[in-house]
Amino acid sequence: MPRIPAPSDKEVISRLERLATKILNMIEKSAPPYLEIPVRSLSNTIWDEEKKILRLGPQRATREFFDLKESKKFMQTLLMLSLIVKARRENDYPTIRDLYYMGKHTIVYKDHLGRRCTEETWYDQRESNSVIQDIEVATGLLREHMGIMHDAKGKIVGNIVVRSKGYLIDCSRMGSGAYAIPPNPDRLEIAKVEADYVLCVEKDAIFERLNEEEFWRRENCILVTGKGQPDRSTRRMIRRLWEEFGLPVYILTDCDSYGFYIYSVYRSGSISLSYESERLATPGAKFIGVTVSDIEEYKIPKNYIIAATDRDLKRAQELLNYPWFKSEKWQRELKLFLRKKQKIEIEALSGHGFKFLSHVYLPEKISKKKWIE
Repeated sequence: MPRIPAPSDKEVISRLERLATKILNMIEKSAPPYLEIPVRSLSNTIWDEEKKILRLGPQRATREFFDLKESKKFMQTLLMLSLIVKARRENDYPTIRDLYYMGKHTIVYKDHLGRRCTEETWYDQRESNSVIQDIEVATGLLREHMGIMHDAKGKIVGNIVVRSKGYLIDCSRMGSGAYAIPPNPDRLEIAKVEADYVLCVEKDAIFERLNEEEFWRRENCILVTGKGQPDRSTRRMIRRLWEEFGLPVYILTDCDSYGFYIYSVYRSGSISLSYESERLATPGAKFIGVTVSDIEEYKIPKNYIIAATDRDLKRAQELLNYPWFKSEKWQRELKLFLRKKQKIEIEALSGHGFKFLSHVYLPEKISKKKWIE
């Protein structure tokens, strides 16, 4: 599958400026200025059955300057746009927190009765973050392409060599550590990959254990963790390994409705970022556990089995109705989860010994194709 290339800095600036130029042209023609922003909501999220990913639908919202309900959001969008363009022109890399503070100030004005009033450009970071996402969907750019930095939490280790800023980094020579996936993995050149597959582990502690055992060396794989709900950088890195090198991708999570959903985020994308599924989702990813069926099949000791909470069950019921969980195997596992009301963590496999996960469970799941899609 051909890789979707990251836009150059010149193209990024051009796309951002085009959005601003549209507004300028309206003003110069004495027309009421407005922005058209694709709607980021569940109701406008579409399941693409052919590509097996979530997509943003066709609904668009009009944000008008002369509409009292929309004028503040309109001005917030232009304010954020100006900050991002300035940063790109000056080759700066602000964090999302930097942009919040750079744009935050108090506007003082008088109302129609002459009273002194104040208004904040935004009151908390959720407002500024939302505007950044609006600019992403309006321009078709990832915030990483716009040079906006965030707290990256993913790690990778294994038979892969990357080049970053001219330096070669061999991820098989990290000792007991691992390489921290940078905020924008598209800036990495993947110089060499000699692995049979990618194993993505939900939990950092399990990743560390497998790394310490050098599971990746014994099984000739690349080991990755997103430390729970994965950030965009981890998802993008996995997408690249699948897309550019054709590596099978396996996801290992706890056996609960939230672990199941984490898998679906890797594979199909998330509702909140459905507009970037083409670049962040990995439709070929396979779930290799832990499943409800494993409780009986692997004779998990009773003291490792946890009662599912009402919240777990409610979430599982939601997953049951999602189109991307409609396969026969997923329907069976989710219904079993709802019926048994039991969950287990990856650590439950340690009931058969600490090396059971790495020496028996994972090799067996992969070699015998005991996965779910």
